[in-house]
Amino acid sequence: MIPVAAVAAVAVGVVFVAAGWSKLVRREVWIQQAGGLRVPAWVARGVPVAEVVLGALLVSQIARSVVGSVAALVLVAFTSLILVRLTEGERPPCACFGGWSATPLGAWHVARNAALIVLAMVAALA
Repeated sequence: MIPVAAVAAVAVGVVFVAAGWSKLVRREVWIQQAGGLRVPAWVARGVPVAEVVLGALLVSQIARSVVGSVAALVLVAFTSLILVRLTEGERPPCACFGGWSATPLGAWHVARNAALIVLAMVAALA
């Protein structure tokens, strides 16, 4: 039987790889969208690579507890950014999946990230 933590890690890992890869494929669109979120360009350039690496580590189950914790912290940071923009009345494109996602920020993004945080914590702690 496959442990719940392994399934949770793969689920979060696939999301991270897809998000990072989509940003790498359309890098200029991602940098522009990140600017709309007020993310500095120097930070935005590193986000896709970090997402792909974290995702690959989660999918491969390497250091699952540590990587799951790091993924949860990254998701908390992303969610905090979304919440700040929403409380400021700003609704730029999500940019969560690079050029594939142009939906304005909203409650759905917070809810989705909350679910991913829970899964990342299950991967880390179960």
